[in-house]
Amino acid sequence: MNAGEDKELNLQTAERLIAQAAERGAQLVVLPELFNYLGRLENLVEHAETISGPTAVRMRKAALKHQIYLVAGSFAERSETESRVFNTSLIFDPLGKQIGVYRKIHLFDIDLPDVQVHESSFVAPGSEVSLCQTALGGVAQAICYDLRFPEIVRSYDLEKVACLALPAAFTAKTGAAHWQILVRSRAIENQLFLIAANQYGRYTNGIQSYGHSLIVDPWGTILAEAGGDAEEVITAEISLERLREVRQHMPALRHRRM
Repeated sequence: MNAGEDKELNLQTAERLIAQAAERGAQLVVLPELFNYLGRLENLVEHAETISGPTAVRMRKAALKHQIYLVAGSFAERSETESRVFNTSLIFDPLGKQIGVYRKIHLFDIDLPDVQVHESSFVAPGSEVSLCQTALGGVAQAICYDLRFPEIVRSYDLEKVACLALPAAFTAKTGAAHWQILVRSRAIENQLFLIAANQYGRYTNGIQSYGHSLIVDPWGTILAEAGGDAEEVITAEISLERLREVRQHMPALRHRRM
């Protein structure tokens, strides 16, 4: 997606792309970070909702309508302070029940020569990870900048995780250098499928998102990759047999000492 400041248009786009994925037979769908509003960070508070607000209601209905597990990207969730929000991802099951909530732990504060972002000025960090057991296997959650911190994935009980869902708005500057390397590395070292749904294109404050959403298997093989300049739905098979095969032949998780 290339979400912007028009919340209704963003939600309609998300619903349309969810429908396309479901028509292809997808049973688990992942949307990008801040899919319902991506603009100036200082405006997130104005657009924040509760986890039972209008965006959550529409995503619940979409999961129920298409009978899918839906990782509803992330959106700005109201916090206890008036000046900051949480960057929150929800998971819904095929009955429309919310089964997971994750609030982004690592916040994107960088000062590159041509990219300056200070997420922590407007977003409060979460403190807990989220793992949902589903009919498709365990689905763990992380968001965008969390990808750079291997310890967050290692904090999960990895024997119970089949895939990691990663909504993102990874920038073009950092994405060109690091996106694919980091996604594949997290999949390989943790022996899981990684579904990384990224924004693409320029948004309001002039920052460009990288696109190139990825689905990677536990061996690090790229099963599907989107382009960087258009809306796109990518799909791939998440094979639990493949997961077991990789973990059996290369039992690195059982060899851990720390």
